[in-house]
Amino acid sequence: MTTTTPATRYETVIGLETHVQLLTERKMFCDCSAAYADAPPNTHVCPVCMALPGVLPVMNRKAVEFTIMTGLALNCEIPPFAKFDRKNYPYPDLLKGYQISQFDMPSTQNGWVEVQVEGEEPRRVGITRAHLEEDTARLTHKEGADGESYSLIDMNRSGVPLMEVVTDPDMRSAEEAREYLLKLRQILRYMGVSNANMEEGNFRCDANISLRPVGSAEYGAKVEIKNMNSFSAVYNAIQYEVRRQTEELDAGRVIAQETRGWVEDVNEAFGSDFAKGSTVSQRSKEGAHDYRYFPEPDLPPLTVDLSYVEKIRAALPELPDAKRARFQSEFGLSLYDANLLVETRAKAAFFEEAVAAIEDPTDAGRLRFARLIANWMIGDFTRLLNANETELADSRVTPKRLYAMISLIEQGTITGASAKSVFEEVFRTGGDPAAIVKDLGLEQIGGSDEISQIVDKVIEANPKPVADYRAGKQEAVKFLVGMSMRETKGRANPATLTEILKQKLEA
Repeated sequence: MTTTTPATRYETVIGLETHVQLLTERKMFCDCSAAYADAPPNTHVCPVCMALPGVLPVMNRKAVEFTIMTGLALNCEIPPFAKFDRKNYPYPDLLKGYQISQFDMPSTQNGWVEVQVEGEEPRRVGITRAHLEEDTARLTHKEGADGESYSLIDMNRSGVPLMEVVTDPDMRSAEEAREYLLKLRQILRYMGVSNANMEEGNFRCDANISLRPVGSAEYGAKVEIKNMNSFSAVYNAIQYEVRRQTEELDAGRVIAQETRGWVEDVNEAFGSDFAKGSTVSQRSKEGAHDYRYFPEPDLPPLTVDLSYVEKIRAALPELPDAKRARFQSEFGLSLYDANLLVETRAKAAFFEEAVAAIEDPTDAGRLRFARLIANWMIGDFTRLLNANETELADSRVTPKRLYAMISLIEQGTITGASAKSVFEEVFRTGGDPAAIVKDLGLEQIGGSDEISQIVDKVIEANPKPVADYRAGKQEAVKFLVGMSMRETKGRANPATLTEILKQKLEA
């Protein structure tokens, strides 16, 4: 494949369909546990999710609530009426031969979410709908000792509540698609409606991609890409498909409307000459008429009262965009810092709890401490979490401990250099910062006589940089300050030490 860019000839048009498993205790239409991840195959099943004759579905109220909650977070309309439909298609993982879903009257519709690719203006992506359905069973493909392949069906996943979020064809690049998915995942996790983890299969995405000549209002033939199990896979699959369609159009060929699968290494899997990671044709693309939708006769229509919607709206947590804007205005944080702090709800809550512990009564003092808390969280705290592969919730550092440690710096009890050692010990043990300072003997050296003795020792041990400084090389003092700080184990106030050092060098 060539690396020809379509930027000057074709416009990329992308829409995404994201299937989100909801974090309910029970399945969508029966009482089976939805927590099937670590269960042995076919143990979370009953006559309803096994599609045995004569059974009747009963709607999961919490799944409906989560879907409306998501719709509100995505600025959707919540229609007063919704219904379930039967989506008919034959596939081994669909035991009934149809999937209970929603078609022409979904639970939410006509919303939007704003995304921004770095260096570009924010862009609004329309949300066509977020509707409810049931998940399918899971197929596992194996090969026997005789070389014959076969498939096994695990029905534990069958009937788990699934919310499908469908966008308008508003995205124009793989970067925008990735940013949209990251934004959607963040919103879902903030609300606690889904784990939204692609690698675990509870956040699955299909991409619809087409190209059209720049300036054209007509859409090109739509190709759907499946089998993408990570954000990088979505990004790479879209990039590849755009290149593939560009070459097809440039060669005068017609793009077939079809479903294609993303395969990480086609060379190994199919022996083709494609580059590593390619889309491969699976089947011609179905239209809505192929599914023969008709209303689900065993479930009543949903009547959604306005007061019920407003009750759900009132229970929504503060969402990332609003929280980020508040952090900027209330604490004077930069956009970059605020973005990092609202990355997860847990991180934002940790910051706010640490800020709530601030004892300085002045506005200026509160802002100063808030920025220091943000700096420590983004810097050393994140570094230690990453290095130790630890989640924030599992850390021994509490918000009050972090504030207490920063207070010791501001009070002059410890230096900034010593603070790093203290914080690492707090991270390791969860101990009280003041007690750690005392135990490790890290109190700041305040007496000028003690600092003076250390400076004399450093001057005597380093005649060359001393001579360089006295000869006019001002940079040499940095080396001498560093050596002096090493002698004090970071306990001396750098400003005081530098002043005493210069006085002695210039005497």
